[in-house]
Amino acid sequence: VVIVSSGAIALGMRKLRLTSRPHELPALQAAAAVGQNQLMQHWEHAFVAHDIAIGQVLLTHDDLGDRRRFLSARLTLRSLLDQHVVPIINENDTVATDEIKFGDNDQLAALVCNLVSADVLVILTDVEGVRDVNGVRMPIVRDIDREAVPVAGGSVSGVGSGGMASKVGSARIVTRTGIPAVVAPGREPDVVSRVLAGDDLGTLFLPAGQRVTARKHWIAYGAKPSGAVVVDDGARRALLDGGKSLLPAGIVEVRGEFAPGDTVSVLSSTGAELARGLVAYPSDELRSIRGLQSTAIEATLGYKSIDEAIHRDDLVIL
Repeated sequence: VVIVSSGAIALGMRKLRLTSRPHELPALQAAAAVGQNQLMQHWEHAFVAHDIAIGQVLLTHDDLGDRRRFLSARLTLRSLLDQHVVPIINENDTVATDEIKFGDNDQLAALVCNLVSADVLVILTDVEGVRDVNGVRMPIVRDIDREAVPVAGGSVSGVGSGGMASKVGSARIVTRTGIPAVVAPGREPDVVSRVLAGDDLGTLFLPAGQRVTARKHWIAYGAKPSGAVVVDDGARRALLDGGKSLLPAGIVEVRGEFAPGDTVSVLSSTGAELARGLVAYPSDELRSIRGLQSTAIEATLGYKSIDEAIHRDDLVIL
């Protein structure tokens, strides 16, 4: 079991006697610094009665976006679990800036699922689950975009930063990579054990497809895109229907600056994000060879790394 816990800023606000959530980032970071210790004391008190050790792990998006640090964090968590220690994970709010923040712990929890190869994501909230347009709990969601996204207005706390839309978004991430998710009422007695036993609690999101590898999950959701490429309709069909690599010939526009191995978004002509992948050529060179056949790469650049702009092994359809 791995726990992703919110509450550091809220507990820090209480300790500092703040009546409202600060708007300035340094004040939020200060509250987090004070509250993180309080948060871990609460978890220590909860687990010591069961003679279970806990370990604190603080992460930023940079930690998961950088492949080397991602693998290091993964090894640390595996070591904790091997020693029967329950990791308590939170965003490192004391150093996280807007550029490297996850946004909320719902998204962090979805990404941690990949770190530990989780079997299921359970998100606890203050309502009974996702409700339909009539306010009735939806016990099972099979198609998130069609069934849950339109009704995910949800509960938004004045202290935290995540609402039901955030929780549905996190469920969308994990189910697209083959992991089921449950949004359940946190105040329900024995809620986690009952959910894992299959009781009808909350909303179960069924996986949308086969489970992908940890590496492809990281490509899709772990690393923030450094730029984007826009592809023509032929390339779009080859990617979505044929499972092909992206060739320079199918690229009509290159956006941003990036280096080989960086993650980039693959966009349709309408701006819809189709995929993410690790690009084989830097942005300036890709601009020079966009629209060209692979046989023309060497004549244009003076060398050829590979035929593909993004190889299918480095590409994840979203």
